[in-house]
Amino acid sequence: MNNLLTKSALELADLLAAGEITSVELTEAALDRSKALNGRLNAFLSFNEEGALATARDVDTKRAAGEELPRLAGVPIAVKDNICMTGLPATCGSKMLENWVAPYNATVIDKLAQAGLPVIGKTNMDEFAMGSSTEHSAFGPTRNPWDDSRIPGGSGGGSAAAVAAFCVPLALGSDTGGSIRQPGAVTGTVGAKPTYGAVSRYGLIAMASSLDQIGPVARTVADAAALQEVIGGHDPRDSTSLDEPVGDLAQAAIEAGPDRLKGLRVGIVSQLSGEGYAEGVSASFDAAIERMRSAGAEIVEVSCPSFDYAMAAYYLIMPAEVSSNMARFDGMRYGLRAEPKDGPVTAERVMAASREAGFGPEVKRRIILGTHVLSAGYVDAYYGSAQKVRTLVQRDFDEAFKQADVLVSPTAPTTAFAFGDKIDDPLAMYLNDIATIPANLAGIPGMSLPSGLADGLPVGFQVLAPARADRLMYEVAAALEATTDHVADACPAKDWEEK
Repeated sequence: MNNLLTKSALELADLLAAGEITSVELTEAALDRSKALNGRLNAFLSFNEEGALATARDVDTKRAAGEELPRLAGVPIAVKDNICMTGLPATCGSKMLENWVAPYNATVIDKLAQAGLPVIGKTNMDEFAMGSSTEHSAFGPTRNPWDDSRIPGGSGGGSAAAVAAFCVPLALGSDTGGSIRQPGAVTGTVGAKPTYGAVSRYGLIAMASSLDQIGPVARTVADAAALQEVIGGHDPRDSTSLDEPVGDLAQAAIEAGPDRLKGLRVGIVSQLSGEGYAEGVSASFDAAIERMRSAGAEIVEVSCPSFDYAMAAYYLIMPAEVSSNMARFDGMRYGLRAEPKDGPVTAERVMAASREAGFGPEVKRRIILGTHVLSAGYVDAYYGSAQKVRTLVQRDFDEAFKQADVLVSPTAPTTAFAFGDKIDDPLAMYLNDIATIPANLAGIPGMSLPSGLADGLPVGFQVLAPARADRLMYEVAAALEATTDHVADACPAKDWEEK
């Protein structure tokens, strides 16, 4: 493996700025490794070789001419395949969009282009972002670089695996109930969900619009912060976009050593730890808490009673929004069109045939559930009640943040499980998101960073901050990271032979 790919994004940025390497050299290395490992990992669904190298050459030309460039210019990146990029497939991991090519750029793609980051390809995912293991992709599962018999998390397992396996230093994902953070936990990477509205959702193919959020995937907290600086900011094309400055997140993370923890009130959410978490996960979490305490943090326990109902509320609100967003895939306007095998060809029968052929079982399950909870006679009892719980979750967070500056928990209840262990048990699969869901319901920022290993597999530690306090989240995570062995460097994929 090219040793450049083991470096962080900010280290690579410094080498590029100093003229010690070129973006073409770095981008070629990322493309070569990504393609060589893809037969084993299945992390990428498509590659953007021509476009990535064109961006790299442009960056090198401007740098040679003495132009001042953005900090991450020339650093390659991968993008989850539910984010639109002109001229590239946007399959969402579904047969429904297998041959659909995006006709426009998402706002985050425009921002990557303005910052000069070569996009090397689109990454695998659970179909329409519905899943916690990337086993629901219509194009086969992605494999975990720590153990290729295990899942890489979901729905953004492709982005997390690509970063963990040293194919790219950065990637974009989307997080609806934990789809950046949970893959981060089980692959030993850093995954952040910004405050809802801090990063534009324009051009993200929607799953559940009030919950979806694009965010960064990286191997260090500072790298994730630097990427959020690139993609964040107000977008008039997104009605939920926050109109406020992004701030200097990367520098805040770089400067946040262990001393940043002195006097910090760290709240352990009692409902997000303890019973139901694997022994190794709890042990790693407790060890991280002790490191924070030793660095001077004040550890307090907080209770958020509504969190006991958060997952149930999420699995009513999210499917309801799914059923609405999936209605556009009708076999008429774009995407897969399948005609009935016999009988008349009517609009209704074409829709039914197209959806039967195009959607996988998990998507169908959530559409049916969402349609049911929105139907007459049930909408108030189910959907309406779930929205009331959502309000209670937001109030519990407000009260908790009066007692603590940040809240913490394990990111996921277990380490990466083996393929097939939970695929036939939807409820067991949904429980993987038990600790990450509340942040999406409340719209607050959350991050997973590695806290150590359990039985040779990564364990994730979650940091939650108040809404709009993304800078605080990055500072605290970086301070904890400074007390922790760098887990990503131990990934066995570093020694995988490229074939």
